[in-house]
Amino acid sequence: MTNLAVLELSAARGLKNIEPGDDLARLIIAAFARNDLSLRAGDVVVVAQKIVSKAEGRLVDLATVTPSACAVQLAAETGKDPRLIEVILSESVRVVRKRPGLLIVEHRLGFVMANAGVDQSNVTTSDGTQCALLLPENPDRSAAALRERLLVLTGAAVGVVINDSFGRPWRRGTVGVALGAAGLPALIDLRGRPDLFGRTMEVSIIGFADEIAAAASLLMGQADEGRPVVLVRGLDWSAPSTAAATIVRPPEEDLFR
Repeated sequence: MTNLAVLELSAARGLKNIEPGDDLARLIIAAFARNDLSLRAGDVVVVAQKIVSKAEGRLVDLATVTPSACAVQLAAETGKDPRLIEVILSESVRVVRKRPGLLIVEHRLGFVMANAGVDQSNVTTSDGTQCALLLPENPDRSAAALRERLLVLTGAAVGVVINDSFGRPWRRGTVGVALGAAGLPALIDLRGRPDLFGRTMEVSIIGFADEIAAAASLLMGQADEGRPVVLVRGLDWSAPSTAAATIVRPPEEDLFR
């Protein structure tokens, strides 16, 4: 007998460049197979937001974008392409902070993030069109659909987390966070449970999906690593499944607004 707790993370290589309409689940399974990996019940598949957005066709051709007066003004203040600013504003409900080179906004889904998650890195088209990539329309729905498709193809009931990289107030560096989740608890509420000494915990809520997303990001990387899918094995939970949307703090609970 051993009390050793083990968590395994495996990053699959060889996933092709994703294009709109691709069957992402089938491609993930094929990539796992080429890396001698297969899905089991209770596994968690972490998928980079970028490939989910690409499969869903969340690309915007910047040549088709006409900047508004507000976008032109913000572009002058931040030094960014006014067309890109217009796309960012279309995905946002408010501008939180701005300075040269940086625009922090509140995304329509509640995320407070740089550029509303609109990205141009590792985004290419066959004809060389200059495009920007948006977040999935509904990341929790995307995670649920991917989970269902994986279940149909493999018979394994797995959890799915869609992750992205966020900066954080008062801390330097980016970390992986969960934009979407299915088949697992995004949050685990420990309030009411005893600690090691019997004291009842009163405030502890674990960002379970975010912790999974951050762990997977260590293998995914941020540049040219080409590892956008990670298999996580060894996690255990008893809390009910909840969507990643539950992680976003409601405005009435936010002391900083």
